Amino acid sequence: MRTSWQSRLSSSLFALPYTICFALFMLFPIGYGVYISMHDFELLSDEHKFVGLSNYIEIFKVGSYLNTEFFHGLWHTIQFVLYSVPLLLLVGLGLALLVNRLPARLRGLFRTVYFMPFAISASVMAVIWLMMFDTNAGFINSLLQKIEIAPVPWLTDLPWAWLSLVSTTIWWTVGFNMVIFINALNEVPEDYYEAASIDGANAWQKFKGITLPSIRPVMLFVLITSTIASFNIFAQPFLLTRGGPGDSTKVLLMNVLDEAFKGKAIGSASAMAITMAIFIMLISLVQYRLANAGKEQQDA
Repeated sequence: MRTSWQSRLSSSLFALPYTICFALFMLFPIGYGVYISMHDFELLSDEHKFVGLSNYIEIFKVGSYLNTEFFHGLWHTIQFVLYSVPLLLLVGLGLALLVNRLPARLRGLFRTVYFMPFAISASVMAVIWLMMFDTNAGFINSLLQKIEIAPVPWLTDLPWAWLSLVSTTIWWTVGFNMVIFINALNEVPEDYYEAASIDGANAWQKFKGITLPSIRPVMLFVLITSTIASFNIFAQPFLLTRGGPGDSTKVLLMNVLDEAFKGKAIGSASAMAITMAIFIMLISLVQYRLANAGKEQQDA
């Protein structure tokens, strides 16, 4: 019989490959990013002077260049989060409910169809939707012209630019949420629905009283992951609107990129990125706390 230390050693060896990869591709980049953010780290200079928290102080110094770039970009990012996250949650759940009601032989087909966009790259996504949203020769405006409706400046004017970015994001990523919700719905015991039917409950009552409480943990997971993903938006505005019109859709990660490679100031760009990461963690924590508080009140 193995001793306890041998058993622990064996278990640790199974986790070792993941631990190494986690350290190399997560912990080390984060640690190095924090190190860079505390230095005057410029691309064209060999000297990287230690500046401590100066880059972070500049971000919160009212009127400074970094303060303007960070909070303007953050506001545009928050706008996108507010527009997209509720729809990613509701559309994902709605599609899951619809697909789950299909005959068994069709469910796999529709799950694949809805999930396929999630598997394509950002550049392919951008090409597809540039062809759809182009003002002069786009597919959508061509259809509108056929019914004598003036072309819509989807990517060059507000609020159409935000509408285009949000709809593109839903098409591209909602399939992932749908699959998560389908798996959660399949875990709800059928006995609950049968008992509710015997009691005379209708479809809405079953959904409100059985489905929603049963999938609450999964909904919280989808909410938090969708929020994190939406805060990290970059590809859609960078490839579709280029931050326009003006800079009204220029999100925070685009400003971080400009600071790093156009301004050649890697140190301050890293400070912006680290501050953004801390902000996302705080938002996720607040969401988690609020969701748990709501659950405790409901249980009470």
